Amino acid sequence: MKILAIGDIVGTRAIEYLRQNLWKTRDKLKVDFVVANGENATEIHGLSASDAEKILDTGVDLITMGNHTWSKRDLYAFLDNNPEKIIRPANFPGSSPGYGYTIVNVCGYKMLCINVQGVAFMEPLADPFETVEYILAREDGEYDISLLDFHAEATSEKYAMARVFDGKIDMIFGTHTHVPTADTQILPGGTAYVTDLGMTGPDNGILGTDTDRVLRKTRQHLPSQFIVADGTIYADAVLFELDGEKVTRISRLKF
Repeated sequence: MKILAIGDIVGTRAIEYLRQNLWKTRDKLKVDFVVANGENATEIHGLSASDAEKILDTGVDLITMGNHTWSKRDLYAFLDNNPEKIIRPANFPGSSPGYGYTIVNVCGYKMLCINVQGVAFMEPLADPFETVEYILAREDGEYDISLLDFHAEATSEKYAMARVFDGKIDMIFGTHTHVPTADTQILPGGTAYVTDLGMTGPDNGILGTDTDRVLRKTRQHLPSQFIVADGTIYADAVLFELDGEKVTRISRLKF
């Protein structure tokens, strides 16, 4: 079994890039399931319902979200109505639209997919560690394999999550910082881990955002409306390979 995790999608040109390239990549690598973070897909600022549908049409099976989940109000009903296709951080308040995890069927195996958001240098949500513990306990015996998208700013917080749940979650990857990390590894307990997937977006900018707009905000401390950068689109991703319920390999790729 092969699971492909794709870095944060930045802008609608990135969605079109996936439409042109993802199915070919899936076929070439014989990928069985694709998960991608979509919280920046609608021109950096959240994800609209129509863009969510477009992402799913590109060959993505499950969309995860993050701190920009609530930027597009038309996504709220989509989150409620499509729990098997899109999840948002589970440590948002329980009254929030949507669901923080789902269980999907992949090659005859039931895969638990969880999304949580970090709290270091980010919004003070519920404890992500306790949230994951609760979900694992609640769904105990209901799944065969598991993955977690930890949408977080701090590298240390992401790595702590991996250490806490090493051997309890099969695949853990970080999103949010848009920079691919070189620490793909299988931890002592058997969990495959990478600190950040990277992004799917343009190369001529700062984390996919127009450079001049970012520098106006960073250097002059003036209001600046962020827009997607120009440049060539690429996709950062990590491939997890499993033999039955055991992850045997994790590798980074760019397409």
